[in-house]
Amino acid sequence: MSFRFRVAILLVLTVLVTGVMLSIPSIEQPPKYHQFADDRYFLGIPNTLNVLSNIPFVIVGMMGLGFLMGPTAKEPGRSFVDPAERWPYAFFFLFIALTGFGSAYYHAKPNNDRLLWDRLPLAIAFMAFFAIMISERISRRAGTILFWPLVFLGAGSVVYWHQSEVHQAGDMRIYLLVQFYPLLAIPLMLWLFPPKYTRTADLFGALAWYIAAKVLEWLDRWVYARGGLVSGHTLKHLLAAVTPYLIYHMIKHRRPIE
Repeated sequence: MSFRFRVAILLVLTVLVTGVMLSIPSIEQPPKYHQFADDRYFLGIPNTLNVLSNIPFVIVGMMGLGFLMGPTAKEPGRSFVDPAERWPYAFFFLFIALTGFGSAYYHAKPNNDRLLWDRLPLAIAFMAFFAIMISERISRRAGTILFWPLVFLGAGSVVYWHQSEVHQAGDMRIYLLVQFYPLLAIPLMLWLFPPKYTRTADLFGALAWYIAAKVLEWLDRWVYARGGLVSGHTLKHLLAAVTPYLIYHMIKHRRPIE
């Protein structure tokens, strides 16, 4: 299978998914979105577990930044062929840490205005990582060129959703495209294009943990009803934080493939 044909497969998927998403009617945010199962109040913190379960995002983000700024990551031929490849990852881990702060801020008093600051850093981190995958799997030049446009697309999708809510015409289509298209495209990229580094299994693991986290988000009340100890949304935060941890673990231990 030629390189051009593999790229064409990915482009066809992009056009199809984007076309379908934009051709359907506007998707409004469910009115009950902010009504989470666990609203218990401990330690003077409202919605305590949904707030505190964001701490792992901050920890993992700082771990990733600490490694990338350290001497090991700067050595050519170890975690990165070119030390300049660290910077997109540093951007990703910075916004993972900010996701922890933004999500905690939102869950302390859930509403659309605060949800903006929950979704914004996560969408930016998503698109930054997508650009990284393009760079490492398809073309470093393409990944570099697309990095900022994809980051702005992620941010713009959240701002557009928020403004549509302000004008009483909620539309989540672009935000959902930014959220879920990479979950289709990245596994396809991992299958179609040869790896530049070892530890591809960590990427599949990261995707699996994130998908499991999204399932728990949908099962928020069902999980909480199984004993009232913890909700699906709290577990969603904990499982979702495993995804950037596995990415951190990957870049720390991987080596270039000759």
